[in-house]
Amino acid sequence: MPTTPATAANSSSNGTAPSIMLELVDENGTTIGTAEKLAAHQAPGQLHRAFSVFLFDEEGRLLLQRRALGKYHSPGVWSNTCCGHPYPGEAPFAAAARRVHEELGVSPSLLAEAGTVRYNHPDPASGLVEQEYNHLFVGMVQARLRADPAEVEETAFVTARELADRHASGAFSAWFMTVLDAARPAIKELTGETGGW
Repeated sequence: MPTTPATAANSSSNGTAPSIMLELVDENGTTIGTAEKLAAHQAPGQLHRAFSVFLFDEEGRLLLQRRALGKYHSPGVWSNTCCGHPYPGEAPFAAAARRVHEELGVSPSLLAEAGTVRYNHPDPASGLVEQEYNHLFVGMVQARLRADPAEVEETAFVTARELADRHASGAFSAWFMTVLDAARPAIKELTGETGGW
């Protein structure tokens, strides 16, 4: 992936893991500062910029990922294709494309903005809080996945019906239904009325 001023500022040249900084925002999504990632998620949480991606195959099936068991937040649960946080100064679209490549080893063949949603979701298991101003993206994936096992435990392509069955019987991230519902108009436009989304 190309290096930008935002990604360069958040990479380490000496081999140590840098503190990951997030962009704090107000209720209108205007940047008001920065905070370290874990600190921003500690209760009661600080409102910060995030993104969620929903990628579909040519059959209109949604790509889900089960988060790696080693993740500090919501490990082992199913969620949307990819989600994360732009670095301070990084455009949400660029961050979304970057993280899809980092987590799943592919670049979307199509990626489009699908609005924003603001939410506050505590995670009882970890005690962390998702206070997010979330930029939504929908698109297509056609390449073979090469998921990073440190990020992704497993993946699955599902129809709308299969997702409903899975959601009723399995663990999903606290934010999943909120971001899915907010992205549905754009998903329906992408997949068509017969897709069931």
